[in-house]
Amino acid sequence: MPIPKQEYARRRKSLMAQMEPNSIAVLPAAPVYIRNRDAEYIYRQDSDFQYLTGFPEPEAVAVLMPGREHGEYILFCREKDKERELWDGYRAGQDGAVVEYGADDAFPINDIDDILPGLIEGRERVYYAMGANQDFDRRLTNWINVIRSKARQGAQPPNEFVALDHLLHDMRLYKSAAELKVMQAAAQISAQAHIRAMQICRPGLYEYQLEAELQHEFMRNGSRAPAYASIVAAGRNACILHYTENTSQIRDGDLILIDAGCELDCYASDITRTFPASGRFSPEQRAIYDIVLEAQEAAFAAIAPGRHWNEAHEATVQVITAGLVRLGLLKGEVDELIASEAYRAFYMHRAGHWLGMDVHDVGDYRVGGEWRVLEPGMVMTVEPGIYVAPDNEDVPRKWRGIGVRIEDDVVVTRSGCEILTDGVPKQADEIEALMAAARARDEALA
Repeated sequence: MPIPKQEYARRRKSLMAQMEPNSIAVLPAAPVYIRNRDAEYIYRQDSDFQYLTGFPEPEAVAVLMPGREHGEYILFCREKDKERELWDGYRAGQDGAVVEYGADDAFPINDIDDILPGLIEGRERVYYAMGANQDFDRRLTNWINVIRSKARQGAQPPNEFVALDHLLHDMRLYKSAAELKVMQAAAQISAQAHIRAMQICRPGLYEYQLEAELQHEFMRNGSRAPAYASIVAAGRNACILHYTENTSQIRDGDLILIDAGCELDCYASDITRTFPASGRFSPEQRAIYDIVLEAQEAAFAAIAPGRHWNEAHEATVQVITAGLVRLGLLKGEVDELIASEAYRAFYMHRAGHWLGMDVHDVGDYRVGGEWRVLEPGMVMTVEPGIYVAPDNEDVPRKWRGIGVRIEDDVVVTRSGCEILTDGVPKQADEIEALMAAARARDEALA
């Protein structure tokens, strides 16, 4: 399941092929973050660093030097230390960096101040993601200044810094077969978690209890953590786009909006489903739900090689605006309402984003001022929604507080797109049938 070592080597080779001759790329690992006092957050590697190295430890720096005689991939990392490993766990050390993670050369991280300036010296260009890690920015600047201070002795500092992000993030946008296999597995785990939440949901439970069911399914199936803070929003909370408190009690008649996905081997999944706490949609809930589902289907039809990024969003806007007019929530001509963005009172976000190692993954949405043209291997979410604010006095009371979003992950294929997350029911009748079956089973066992 994990990305094979050979693929990391291919990625490094591909990046170095794009770098200018006589250049160097420097990437620091993610720092350890303090949660509070002396308690640390669970460590998660920086995505760019992970993409090129597969090395999971903190206190590490990867260096790529095309054409270096003694090896082009150098890794600085912690030394083996039996006492620290007793407290903190396994360390690869320099031998492990070479044997297990494919480094050509490896040095102790404590020696970086003595070694790295010498590697940078004489290189004309430094590729580095300036601004992403301010502490490391300062260290790198200090190393450059050390080289400059020796200019009279013949030391040659680099002539320019170039943003590494531009090259690396474009590479990350195109997913390999191995990456898609991991993402499909993450999607399947997340799909099962959403099904479990639908089956267990009852009025009277708390949002965090459904969140616990999600987390249980994630970890039971091999994921160590969510890809982002799970949204479990009951009733009017579903109209808060990034609601993560998850503390309210679920009431009869509420819709439940769950936006949650697991992370597997540093790859994210991202699913949203909306379902009735009671097991049956009200007529108003069903009417809005069906419009959102229709909008998502229209977006899928607009995703294919040669289509541009924004076409899927435009398709959702067309369907949602027309649907809101049919329900009487908007009044006027559909084209005029779209031109004036009147729909944004109910649909205020875009229809999706890139997906990969980060849930809002890297990659430009525009190229040369134009929307990016889709190509095979790109992975994106499709997540239209309608949210009728509880305090919207411009609509009849029966619509207020209804929030619906439906989200799936899709990969662009040679002929269109493939839905990675289609393991979760989303037709309203299917959802009601799933929930009814779960309740019947529970009653039979009672």
